[in-house]
Amino acid sequence: MQHILIVEDDIAFGTMLQTWLRRKGFEVEKATSVGAAVKLLTETFGKEVDLVLSDLRLPDHDGLRLLAWMHEHDINAPFIVMTNYAEVQNAVLAMKSGAADYIAKPVQPDILLQKIKDAIEQNAQQSNATTQNSTTQNAPTAHNSKLKTQNSCSGKRLYEPGAKLTAPRHIEGKSEASRQLYSYVELVAPTPMSVLILGASGTGKEYVAHRIHDLSARADKPFFALDCGAIPRDVAASEFFGHKKGAFTGADTDKRGAFEMANGGTLFLDEVGNLSYEVQVQLLRALQERRIRPVGGTQEIPIDIRLVCATNENLEEAVGEGRFREDLYHRINEFTIYMPKLSERGSDLFLFADLFIRHANEELNRTVEGFDSDAAELLASHSWPGNLRELNNVVKRAVLLTRGNKITTAELTQAMGQIRTDNVLQLHDEDTERQRIITALQQTNGNKAKAARLLGVDRKTIYNKIEKLGI
Repeated sequence: MQHILIVEDDIAFGTMLQTWLRRKGFEVEKATSVGAAVKLLTETFGKEVDLVLSDLRLPDHDGLRLLAWMHEHDINAPFIVMTNYAEVQNAVLAMKSGAADYIAKPVQPDILLQKIKDAIEQNAQQSNATTQNSTTQNAPTAHNSKLKTQNSCSGKRLYEPGAKLTAPRHIEGKSEASRQLYSYVELVAPTPMSVLILGASGTGKEYVAHRIHDLSARADKPFFALDCGAIPRDVAASEFFGHKKGAFTGADTDKRGAFEMANGGTLFLDEVGNLSYEVQVQLLRALQERRIRPVGGTQEIPIDIRLVCATNENLEEAVGEGRFREDLYHRINEFTIYMPKLSERGSDLFLFADLFIRHANEELNRTVEGFDSDAAELLASHSWPGNLRELNNVVKRAVLLTRGNKITTAELTQAMGQIRTDNVLQLHDEDTERQRIITALQQTNGNKAKAARLLGVDRKTIYNKIEKLGI
């Protein structure tokens, strides 16, 4: 059985961790100070400990003092630092001092468990490699050096080819901003109220819409999402309400619209602020009458949907400027949820980054374990204007670029540079703007939303550019 020492002065939290890790099959002791930890390591464990999980801020000394003491006394057990977002610089310092890894508080249990298993196994591999090297006699020095280098950078293969993905597809975060967000989700989900989700691009609005549906009485009914920013004006009615065969050129078969597809469940309208005024009128009528008529049809269909909308546009401003109907605004806005930016979600940054690494490993068949200390510092210093979407893209590119088991500043800087190059996309010269937008539209078969993502701008920007440049 593997032995773990927890060093945490929060007695309730330390006890919770101890109980949880024991249930996972570990033998666990806990201490509330560096002095107590030293005593346990000396007297109880006899230096035979497999891992130390320590807070940085302790009553008598910080965790780095314990790490230094372990090094002085040849205790080579991996040392994982627990830290909050504000202390990321200290976590980076700890890793530079020899810590195996860090984890942000509040602790995400599945991520902590994975880090513990990885650190213990990697330490065992390095110990075996050291033993093998020490018993190798009469081998050329260069060969021994090469063997040592190979073993020092080899890590556990976390993601075997073809293995089933164990990482969750989404996590909600543990920061105060995240807790507040999902408390509102839980509050409104059981009600029949329409919900308007406001927030910047890439903040996870569709996931929140899904959670509202999953926690509602309609959870066993359909959830249908429609991207309003990608609907051409001339087919909007068909997308919403469906059409009958022969209703217009190209209508070769009957088609069910979004309202009918979501009937009984939840209809999610993303980027609702991009709807034309004419379509807004049609949408309002359907919501008021709770009935729809497919294009070319003669009979009305009763509909029962829960409406959730999202936008990154200021709809109040759009109402004031006459671009969005006030009566529709009030109809879709019975309850408002504001999405926090990634920069407002504190230590969640590291939770999401770790999750995206696991996803990228599975998708790209890689075995990247995390960030080295300098890369972690760079990760924390970036403002992430593109929010979760930018972080996901950066992490995926960094994983692709990484050849070792840790992402370094070299790969992270290159990945961030590629994203920034796309996102900045200087569209100030009209001829250049026109050509690049046309090219993007050609590459996406005329899908403006996809073209906007390809160019690294939001939908509103590309729509305005298309109209201004007469494309």
